Amino acid sequence: MEERVYLGILFDYYGCLLTDKQKMYFEDYYFNNLTLSEISLNNNISRNAIHKQIKDVKEKLIQYEKKLKLYEKSNKINDILEKIKDERIKEEIKELI
Repeated sequence: MEERVYLGILFDYYGCLLTDKQKMYFEDYYFNNLTLSEISLNNNISRNAIHKQIKDVKEKLIQYEKKLKLYEKSNKINDILEKIKDERIKEEIKELI
């Protein structure tokens, strides 16, 4: 899976654990496709500081997944759901997720 897509998925799971500024920089860079220079100009801080923040966020997201494995567990649950034939049971499990 492409790193950009993977990080976006991890952000969906763990973004709430980041600071507001970390979220904003990450979203600007990965979702709004702004360059480091554009983000630094918009926020009145150095390009280097933005680069460091985005790098830190990437590392945090990967560490959260290594420890909590929410994305991995979600994939496993979806794989199991695919094997279940009873639609009623599938729906009940999906409601729990």
